[in-house]
Amino acid sequence: MADPKGFMTTPRETPKRRPVDVRIQDWREVYEPQSMEHLQKQAGRCMDCGIPFCHSGCPLGNLIPEWNDLIFRGDKVEAIDRLHVTNNFPEFTGRLCPAPCETACVVGINRDAVTIKQIELRTIEEAFDDNNVKPLAPERLTGKTVAVIGSGPAGLAAAQQLTRAGHTVAVYERAEKIGGLLRYGIPEFKMEKHIVDRRLAQMEQEGTRFRPGVDIGVDLTGAQLRSTYDAIVLAIGATQWRDLPIPGRENKGIYQAMEFLPWGNMQALGEIKESPINVAGKHVVILGGGDTGADCLGTSVRQGAASVTQLEIMPRPTDERPSSQPWPTYPMIYRVSSAHEELDNRVFSVSTQEFIGDGNGNLKALKIVETKFENGKFEPVPGSEKEIPADFVFLAMGFTGPEKSAIIEQLEVGHDERGNIARDENFQSTEEGIFVAGDAGRGQSLIVWAIAEGRAAAAAVDRYLVGETQLPSPIEPTTRSLMV
Repeated sequence: MADPKGFMTTPRETPKRRPVDVRIQDWREVYEPQSMEHLQKQAGRCMDCGIPFCHSGCPLGNLIPEWNDLIFRGDKVEAIDRLHVTNNFPEFTGRLCPAPCETACVVGINRDAVTIKQIELRTIEEAFDDNNVKPLAPERLTGKTVAVIGSGPAGLAAAQQLTRAGHTVAVYERAEKIGGLLRYGIPEFKMEKHIVDRRLAQMEQEGTRFRPGVDIGVDLTGAQLRSTYDAIVLAIGATQWRDLPIPGRENKGIYQAMEFLPWGNMQALGEIKESPINVAGKHVVILGGGDTGADCLGTSVRQGAASVTQLEIMPRPTDERPSSQPWPTYPMIYRVSSAHEELDNRVFSVSTQEFIGDGNGNLKALKIVETKFENGKFEPVPGSEKEIPADFVFLAMGFTGPEKSAIIEQLEVGHDERGNIARDENFQSTEEGIFVAGDAGRGQSLIVWAIAEGRAAAAAVDRYLVGETQLPSPIEPTTRSLMV
């Protein structure tokens, strides 16, 4: 145990965010640096529990008490080794994961939880700064080849694990750069893209081959893939966005979040001078109260929107953990993201009834109504209708499953009752030799689940190719259905 009294004597403290009036002038990450000494004190709050529930809170099974203790003692080399045992990309999860490990922290029963996410992030950043993140190339090659379709966190995790097992792996991505939603869906102010690029450089040194700008199913057919590779991993995500087919949907100015955010990222990186969807001086409404909606908010603020309103059909969450969501479950509580610090105009318990045009095909307003949940559904409150101005609307209402793309038809893989790609307990689809990892098989979920599934699918592929595997699998077939 690092500091036997640390959880009692040291208060929880997270890194400070840069001042709002400063950070909205640029696209850099919002957090200020945290000293190593300060981080060690936070790591000392870990109780080294007899039963560390943070393990069960994390789908990756991160060895949290171990690297907390190592950081407290200043052993940064051993700490990053223990972290990399279970997590290929702690620099991604340390920035983007909602930290279910912290809501399962034993200290969090009656005190503030350990800052696990920040300790994880600084552990990997210290390792990169000290040049302690080395390529792990295989000692020998198996002669087996694997195609990974999709370069998000699930695809990259599967590719890295399979490359290290000695297989020749090629990662295909239809976008012009590798990274999937990590690159085009996550705003620069949440994760700067050089963070992705430095990990890709490590993977290239290990032997993973990247093939961006290839639309599988069009540029390369399913038949060509099957004749070229011994196994295929489908990690294409759940990118079929949910739409809102109400009156006025045809008006100009209504976009999906994932039509807006990639342009914002390219603008932030200087790849384009100005985004084709630019909200400077305009009234913006975001439909959806989750992380994607907050990303649209932060991007709109940096583009100089005149106003931004975020609508959510659900009621405002409580500030404290609801009794129906006891420790160690992940509670739905009221949270304030960095984007909400910059501009928080959230409206809860409302539903959009109509997109109102100006008569020339352009959006000018939304008709909304208050809602209440009765008889298992949301009902409008009579007499509560009103209009709010809107030049742009961004739909951030989640995703319904993988796109019905050409490659899915060509590979003839089946679907489950939810519309995801069907697979068995070994992550294999209905077609032999074709495996499924991440949101494509699971449905829209967390980045930690994507990495965990990529690692587990890699172990299954390795076993399929050579008859056995030494790759770790964080998700056992008997527990997959029991974990959220």
